[in-house]
Amino acid sequence: MECGGPLAAACPNCGVSNPAAAKFCGECATPLSAAAGAGAAAPLAGTLPGRSQRVGATAERRLVTVLFADLVGFTSVAQDLDPEDTREFLTRYFDLTRTIVERYGGTVEKFIGDAVMAVWGAPMAHEDDAERAVRAALEIVHGVPGMSEKVGIDVRAGVLTGEAAVTVGATGQGMVAGDLVNTASRLQSVAPPGTVLAGEATYRATSGAISFEAAGEQLLKGKEAPVPAWRAIAVVGLRRGSARAVLEPPFTGRDDELRLLKDLFHVTEREQKPRLVSVMGEGGIGKSRLVWELEKYIDGVVGDFYWHVGRSPSYGNGISYWALAEMVRGRAGIAETDEPQVARQI
Repeated sequence: MECGGPLAAACPNCGVSNPAAAKFCGECATPLSAAAGAGAAAPLAGTLPGRSQRVGATAERRLVTVLFADLVGFTSVAQDLDPEDTREFLTRYFDLTRTIVERYGGTVEKFIGDAVMAVWGAPMAHEDDAERAVRAALEIVHGVPGMSEKVGIDVRAGVLTGEAAVTVGATGQGMVAGDLVNTASRLQSVAPPGTVLAGEATYRATSGAISFEAAGEQLLKGKEAPVPAWRAIAVVGLRRGSARAVLEPPFTGRDDELRLLKDLFHVTEREQKPRLVSVMGEGGIGKSRLVWELEKYIDGVVGDFYWHVGRSPSYGNGISYWALAEMVRGRAGIAETDEPQVARQI
């Protein structure tokens, strides 16, 4: 059976059906001449007219950390400001938050009014994503109030870690979705001005590097049960193995590597000569767990051994001797936030 009307042209980029005479896609402005010349006059199979499909995007479940930050009472403050001053402040605020988030390896997913949503763990995952998010949140709530002389305002933030649906390669749509996002937004809304509230999974993953105080169970809008929360106070150190506070699964698949590390340890002890071992691989394959198993083994060996931990992060400023500085601070009991005069007394 033939139709009496002209055939529609399907966009080769987004799949939206367009009138046969159209030269450009009405959805994404892609030229349609190539599609017409290739005989792509009919809509893509399964594509409804007027509905966009994102080509090349894949959806999957991932462990991510979501940060929500929001200006406290900005609506009432803005009504007394000149529109130009409001625009200038918001521009500087968005630029600052984006810079901080990207410095710690995160991605700003969206700006919603005067709120910022950022995510760690997508599209790229790191072993310390939760810690990066909390560090970024602390820097945002401490940095924004002093950003402008004309506008004095506080920021509050919520950080939550968990599983979410992640769309990788998406264009024009949200990258992270799920209850985690809504809960993180609600957690931010109950945080006192100038503070960062973290969920239980975030707290467990970062408690070795961030100092917290219990904030009790929070009643969040739309949640049937109260949500436990912790207030992030300050960065006290960097320990990639801090996630081991969570119940450990069985150690499997790395017996040969662990045996090699043990042998090198004993050879170093016996010969009194240093050894350098590099453990390299993609995030999440078990590097930190391997080192943690070695640390537990050494802890049970008879003798006196000093275990120093330092890390060279790929973000931030002044990190040339960061690993060495962390080892010295850890050995001397100096917190990262201690002033020079306090460190000298220690």
